Amino acid sequence: MKVKKLLSTVLTTAMVVTMLAGCGAAKESAPAAEAPAEASTEAAAEEAAPAAGADLSGESITCIVPYDAGGGTDTVMRALADSAKGSFKNITVENRSGGGGATGMLAGATAKADGTTVTMITVELATLEAMGTNAGLTYSMFKPIMMVNSACSAITVKADDERFATLEDLIEYSKSNELQMGNSGNGAIWHLAAAGLAKTAGTEFKHVAYDGAAGAITDLLGGHIDAVAVSYAEVASYVESGDLKVLAVMSDNRLESIPDVPTCKECGYDAVLGTWRGLGVPKDTPDEIVDALYAAFSSAAESDAFVEFMNNSNNVIDILDGPAFEERIAKDLEVYTGLVEDLGLKVQ
Repeated sequence: MKVKKLLSTVLTTAMVVTMLAGCGAAKESAPAAEAPAEASTEAAAEEAAPAAGADLSGESITCIVPYDAGGGTDTVMRALADSAKGSFKNITVENRSGGGGATGMLAGATAKADGTTVTMITVELATLEAMGTNAGLTYSMFKPIMMVNSACSAITVKADDERFATLEDLIEYSKSNELQMGNSGNGAIWHLAAAGLAKTAGTEFKHVAYDGAAGAITDLLGGHIDAVAVSYAEVASYVESGDLKVLAVMSDNRLESIPDVPTCKECGYDAVLGTWRGLGVPKDTPDEIVDALYAAFSSAAESDAFVEFMNNSNNVIDILDGPAFEERIAKDLEVYTGLVEDLGLKVQ
């Protein structure tokens, strides 16, 4: 299977598909005493019917979004589900918010492992575990289907702030002055991204937490803080209007939407941090069902309608298959755990 990253880099990775042996085959000349066990096995096979041939076209799929309707995660999932509707009998999106995403993701992780419940898992799957506020949720409770999109942190300041023409200006300023860096909440991904940049640059920021990125951006526009570390999608309209400017992005490569803005790496700071969204199912879901879901949703991610939606909303389509996505989650968890410990945010 191919792994495609639209609007940024192109990655390719192999996906291993393990075919399940049929569990309900009747044995020839089985003694009468084995009949009850045989019947039980056949009943179990019937219950897992979707696994036979991994044909999900007759199934009704529920996609859990662990946040409120109307947010970024919700709109991306709904656009993807709409593009995938031809692959299933029916597909619906259900919002189950709470606990910083833990409530909905726990519901998805503990659902029936037959492929009919798919959860949009987000970077909070790793950050909540790193913080110790995960309410029992761990990434190992899921079998990832695919990563759908990613967003790097964009270090953003007021366009008319003459102190900061470059990222180097901001870093040097922070070494001798208190630099107020707004984020979307203590321990949230943009807080950890800013902390990661400061650690790499050998400096410190005064992290100012808000209840979401919108409040931080509003205060930046008002001149109440010096900078924000949020996704480009969240500041794009203000950059286009000339109110804000992005100094650098915490990505491996420049963003196509702002090709003149360098990466932190190009500026001498090897800091690559950001958020991601993807799809997961309960860990015991048979591999061939996961394979069928990957085929359906990766095809949907290539559709003209989904690509247009993502382009218009400044979201980067970034597809990784299940094994590669799981590897990324594990790696990010390790990084975030270290940053949480540095910041003294770990809940004991």
